[in-house]
Formats: sequence, C-alpha cells, structure tokens
Amino acid sequence: MQTIRGKSPRTVEQYYIDLRMFFRFIIRARGLAGGETELERIPIDAVDVSLAGSVTLTDLYEFLYCMANERSNNSATRARKVSCLRSFYKYACEKTGILTENPTRNLDTPKKKRSLPKHLTLEESMEFLRHIDGDYKERDYCIMTLFLNCGLRLSELCGLNLSDVREETLVVTGKGNKERTVYLNEACIEAINSYLNVRPRIDVKDKNALFLSRLNRRISPKTVQWLVKKNLANAGLGGRGFSTHKLRHTAATLMYQHGGVDIRVLQEILGHESLSTTEIYTHLSSPQLKAAAGKSPLARFKAKPKNGDKKD
Repeated sequence: MQTIRGKSPRTVEQYYIDLRMFFRFIIRARGLAGGETELERIPIDAVDVSLAGSVTLTDLYEFLYCMANERSNNSATRARKVSCLRSFYKYACEKTGILTENPTRNLDTPKKKRSLPKHLTLEESMEFLRHIDGDYKERDYCIMTLFLNCGLRLSELCGLNLSDVREETLVVTGKGNKERTVYLNEACIEAINSYLNVRPRIDVKDKNALFLSRLNRRISPKTVQWLVKKNLANAGLGGRGFSTHKLRHTAATLMYQHGGVDIRVLQEILGHESLSTTEIYTHLSSPQLKAAAGKSPLARFKAKPKNGDKKD
C-alpha cells in the first residue's frame, strides 16, 4: 500500500489495525480464543492461510454487526473496514494467489451518513484569529490563517517544508502523495512572512520543516490539535466540537458562500478526487435558504374562497 499505491504510513497503520481486529473476531467466532473474550486481548498467532480462506460472506456481515453493536463503530468507520478487507482479499487472491475465493466480492458497503459539515461563521473566524496570543503567536497565527484561508488538512499542514513556500503559492502534498498548488492571498503571505522573521534558525532538529515545535522539531499533529483547541477556548468558542478539520470545513464554506468560488475550483483547492466529496462543503446558509423560499412563484399567492364558502 505504501510503496506501490502511495498511501501514507497513517493509512497503512489504520488498515493494519482494522485487519487485526477482523481476525481477532474470526478467531473468537471459531472458538479458538480459549477463555479470552475481549477482542483487544486476543492474539492473532493462529491466523494462517487456512483460517483466512475459511472466511465467508456471512462472517463478514457478522463482523460488521459486531463492530456496530459491540464497538459502536459508525457507518464511516465500518465502511473503512470494508475497504480494508476488500483490499486484503483482492491482494491475496489476485496478486499473490494464496487464496482462490474472495469472500468480499459481494460485500456491501455501509451507507455513510451525509451530515452537514460543522463550521465557524465569518464573524467567529475573525474573532478566533483576533484571540491568538502567547509566546509563539506568530507561528500559531500563521497556522490558523492557513487553515482558514487554504482549507489544508492537518497532515498537509504539519508536512509543509520551507521549500514549499514559493512567493505567492504553496505546494501541498495531500492524500496519496499527490501534490497541488495553492495560491496564497495577502493575509497568508503576511502571516508567513511574520512567522519566518521569528522562526528559529539555530539548533533546529528538522531544518526543512516550516512549522516547528518549542523543541525546534517539526510540529506534530497532536500539538496543532492542542493549539487549535486552546485558541478556540480563548475566543470563547470552546466546547462546541470544533477541531482542525472543522477549520477546513470553515475555509471551504466561507469561500463558497462569501467568495462565490466555483465548486470545481473549490475541488482543486481542497485536493478532492471526486466532485461529490466537495459538494458537502457547499451547503447553503439559512439566509440563502430563506431567500430561495421567498423567490418561489407561489410565495405570495393566496387562494380566494369560493362563493358560498364560509370563512373560519
């Protein structure tokens, strides 16, 4: 997955965890777990070609049922597990030939819930940026500005290098190691320049990294998540479920609603392969919905009572 398909180490690790959980379930279902009942504690030493080849479509559906009811996995998480199992059995059957039957051939994918993305309003976004302070305020302000103006993913921001900043553009490495160019507006350019003026130049562990931690190493995703949470709280926006990914939602929503950015342009900015993925960010605000309702040709129509009809 990592060498040929270009998947990130994080994706590969998640697939490994999903596959391990599946075989733990199969071992328990086959009665091979001994007295152990908790899935997390079941060793997978018993997994071999014979066990993997004995899996049926019924086993797969029972596994998904277990994940939903015993583990409380939502539809998106279960869909990822289906993707993992399909990849594994396709590899085992078509690439290596160690298995002859693919039990995932007729496996359905759980339907994902299409909920509206949570985001900050324009006023909340400005208030958020006004409250960024602290010993590393130039760095933190730059991070939040890029999130809100460029719609970067967390992994994309943490992976930025100094060489990725090229005058008025930013080269971003997204999912599948795919590069895209994001154009920087005035606010982003000013924020980057202000940060670079105070960015440490000596005793830097990772000289290529754009954003550094207080230990002068490349900033980690956990640190960025903590910074977002802290600054949201400073702005009085804490405790509402906002996160780094919600800032990406916010960037897309503001560009679409207030900037009038075309959906296909937005797709390129966000680095989406499918246009349908971008469409969830283009939901309409309440004022737009209200205005649309008022434009109905029947908005002001009132039926007159027929002759003889009594008025209530």
